[in-house]
Amino acid sequence: MLGILIQIALSWLLIRIVEHESLSVLGYQPIRKRILQLLVGFSLAAIVCGIAQLIESNLTGVSWQVNKAFDFRLFFEGVWWNLKSVLFEEFIFRGALLYIAIKRLGTRAGLALSAASFGIYHWFSYGIIGSPVAMVLVFVVTGLIGLVWAYSFSATGSMALPVGLHFGWNYVLNSIFSKGPIGIQFLVPLEPENYSQLSGIPWILNFILPAVIFAFLSYKLASRMSKVHISPEKP
Repeated sequence: MLGILIQIALSWLLIRIVEHESLSVLGYQPIRKRILQLLVGFSLAAIVCGIAQLIESNLTGVSWQVNKAFDFRLFFEGVWWNLKSVLFEEFIFRGALLYIAIKRLGTRAGLALSAASFGIYHWFSYGIIGSPVAMVLVFVVTGLIGLVWAYSFSATGSMALPVGLHFGWNYVLNSIFSKGPIGIQFLVPLEPENYSQLSGIPWILNFILPAVIFAFLSYKLASRMSKVHISPEKP
């Protein structure tokens, strides 16, 4: 929590010093509209991620069962952990820095810079430095997602939609299907030793296709919700 508060304070300071504006440029108002954007983004991401995980489970023969130890404590721990990690990344890649980049460099350059930074960041978060094929795949996939989420920020004039999209995907992956660093959450695999793992072309397609579909649907959603565009500064 302290880290998020520090990010908010730094965001306010950057926007105030560089653009002479307030933190409201990150789009937390009007509250009802932003909550709706967040919830719609969350729902879309949760549905797409859930379907993608079920398709992968079918391909690999994985069956799932509800974790008998799952309770309200695990539920709230999962929500809080995912929310903190999402906000941490969003304030870096779709917050004050993106707003300033768009204003100073133009929309296309700002979005491209944000997307490339997001892709490179995942080299480190996934621990794949030194594996060229994995680095290319991760850069393309996460960079594409980062590009669409950056567009969502630019198109709506708010962090709400990209936060919702990001949170929905991460929560389903990490807390519903227990595939994140927080360990076993809602669902657990049944007899995991009997399942086969995807490899080669099937693994690549399974890694890329859901991201492309999700990116396309997120783009269409952001376009429909587009009301406020962040305009670059005129020379």
